[in-house]
Amino acid sequence: MDIGFIGLGNMGQPMARRLIEAGHKLVVYDTRNDAVAPLVALGAQLASSPADVADRVETVLASLPSLQISEKVATGEGGVIHGKCIKRFIDLSTTGSQVAAKIAAALAKKNIVQIDSPVSGGVGGATKGTLAVMVSGPKVEIDLVKGVLAVFGKVFVIGDKPGMAQTMKLANNFLSATAMAATSEAVAMGVKAGLDPAVMIDVINAGSGRTTASDGKFPQAILPRTFNYGFATALMLKDVRLCFAEAKALNVPSAVMSAVLDQWETTNAEYGGDSDFTAIVKMIEKRAGVTVGTEKKR
Repeated sequence: MDIGFIGLGNMGQPMARRLIEAGHKLVVYDTRNDAVAPLVALGAQLASSPADVADRVETVLASLPSLQISEKVATGEGGVIHGKCIKRFIDLSTTGSQVAAKIAAALAKKNIVQIDSPVSGGVGGATKGTLAVMVSGPKVEIDLVKGVLAVFGKVFVIGDKPGMAQTMKLANNFLSATAMAATSEAVAMGVKAGLDPAVMIDVINAGSGRTTASDGKFPQAILPRTFNYGFATALMLKDVRLCFAEAKALNVPSAVMSAVLDQWETTNAEYGGDSDFTAIVKMIEKRAGVTVGTEKKR
């Protein structure tokens, strides 16, 4: 299939590469030349704008870092809405249900279908093709692109209304954010009491306290003090903010979300949005007066 791909960052790059390796022909666009160059070297065609991408193919995918950029790429000046060929826009970004519905309504006026398809599983999952791919939109359109999305991982059809997949993604990422914050606090407590953090993680992973943080983030990026898991603090904060706002709008209890959001706001303020999101443990360490893990000896 001829596919457009906009946004070739940490997640978009490996996903686009997998599409090329699967035999799809890509037209790509990113604001950074260094992001598109590796894919052009693999045979992708370079476009000059999102609208140019949408002039060349019927199916356009986007993986973008913020709500504002997603809206601009979809419906702004030079956006895909102005393309002459596009029939469907698949948004792999995390925007929240309200923005997804807004974009869907605008595109519908031009007879362009929006398919929400946020993903979960990080850069590692994008590289290996093991992402959880959440999809919402018209069934007939989803059926047309399901094989494409399956290149990224396991596809879950959430529903037919715009934004339903976004709500699912926010619920998932809230749990991931909570696991990071809670596991960091638990391990810092143990270290201050004299426990070995590596032994703690082994016990937690063998017991009922196991989380995605203890199973992946701590062994790979926190205990060795590399803090390079591959997901930015600003992106996690964005997701938790969106989830909290959605919970408030739906009038459901959100006390835990509020507490978790506070931890990520503090981490972002102290370590910056570009820091790896595993930096949340540094924020907790500073207040506890401990260090979790040790740097590997060279």
